[in-house]
Amino acid sequence: MKLTYILPLAALSTAFVLPEQHVFSELAVESHRSADSAFDKLPSREQLVNKVEHSFEKLTGKFDEVVKSSQHALDSAIDYATETGNDVAEKVHKTGFEAASWMDSNAHLGLNDHHHNEPNQTIYQLISTSKYTTKLAAAINEYPDLVVLLNGTIANYTVFAPIDSAFDKIPDKAPKPSKEFLKNVLLYHVSPEYYPAGKVLVTHTVPTALTVDTVGIGPQRVSTNIGLKGLTVNFYARIIAIDIFGTNGVIHGIDSLLVPPPNVVDIIQFLPGEFSTLELGLTKTGLLPMINDTSAHVGGTVFAPSNFAFQKLGPKINGFLFSSYGQKYLKALLEYHVVANQTLYSDAYYAVDSVENQDIPKGIFEIDLPTLLKDKSLNVNVARYGRIIVIRINGFSQVTIEDGIAADGVIQVVSDVLIPPKRIDRMEQHYQGEELTVEDLKERLEPFVENVEL
Repeated sequence: MKLTYILPLAALSTAFVLPEQHVFSELAVESHRSADSAFDKLPSREQLVNKVEHSFEKLTGKFDEVVKSSQHALDSAIDYATETGNDVAEKVHKTGFEAASWMDSNAHLGLNDHHHNEPNQTIYQLISTSKYTTKLAAAINEYPDLVVLLNGTIANYTVFAPIDSAFDKIPDKAPKPSKEFLKNVLLYHVSPEYYPAGKVLVTHTVPTALTVDTVGIGPQRVSTNIGLKGLTVNFYARIIAIDIFGTNGVIHGIDSLLVPPPNVVDIIQFLPGEFSTLELGLTKTGLLPMINDTSAHVGGTVFAPSNFAFQKLGPKINGFLFSSYGQKYLKALLEYHVVANQTLYSDAYYAVDSVENQDIPKGIFEIDLPTLLKDKSLNVNVARYGRIIVIRINGFSQVTIEDGIAADGVIQVVSDVLIPPKRIDRMEQHYQGEELTVEDLKERLEPFVENVEL
């Protein structure tokens, strides 16, 4: 991994979109391992809407009072959050966890129109005149086209605005970034779509103004997450102020810079505590450089089994797969986890052969994704109910951590190693967690390992 890519604007430990090692434990807050039982306890839709409306009315009412008495909305919002010990942020996080997760993202809660004072400044004007975003403003001013963009009215923009202290996290000895890289970083903080706080709370990924050739037809995205740190962007940038409205969009203050993500392979290598077995397998089979070769694919989805998922196979199967004789079977098995040219986020889908990207609708979304394993696809079922999203593969394995956003696709962490189906009486039978022996696994993979050279 080239550290010069990461270090220009952030410490290594906060530069990645997939969370650091210790953050995996925090993500249990949004884990859906018990999703089936959770749905049995759902309150009614009316109760949820009333609860969220009430929480946000109290929250935004306080903001409005503070902003109304001040001449600068952005300064006022950050002042208020700071002076109250981030009480506002904590209420947003609490509301997001308890109720907004269950909301329909299209439900009208009046959140888009709660500001009583009609804004009279553009997003750029708010940023450029705030005492908390002087460094962000200076960076934007280096690019006249960005100034025009954030002053324009072509769209209602959303800006995740890092406050000045976020820039202090840049290592002192970090090399100076190129102008092109810095511009990409700034574009990565801007969405051309309108995401007030209520919409952020029920959204897993947000499209940005940064377009890259390696991810497919759609723009690069950021993820939103609820964990022990509260509501964050890309797992590490905490939202500390919400809904600062301009005439052409909305600003949310964040405490860290958002750095465009590295490739899928870099993320896997950065997290050995979760993916060392997967990395070893990809390396031994020669798949690692192939996945990392962005000239061979445009975007993609890697369903990544954790170390624990491999452990669940048992020592005999692992011993076989990682032996010299078993490597050809290991290669076929891992190919079944990789989808090229189709990037499936938890709430959006990019396909290289499509003219436009597709938002995943509320309710149930089902798709068959062709893998690198010849003629074998994964049946993926996405159940989306507000923020709660449950993704199942082949009706059994579940995505436990969604949306490890990468420069060349996305990582979806799965609870089990995905096992190809076997044919019984001309019908394919998917693996459903039954006890698996080495011979059973070989039987499933045998049709795909003939003439395989490693």
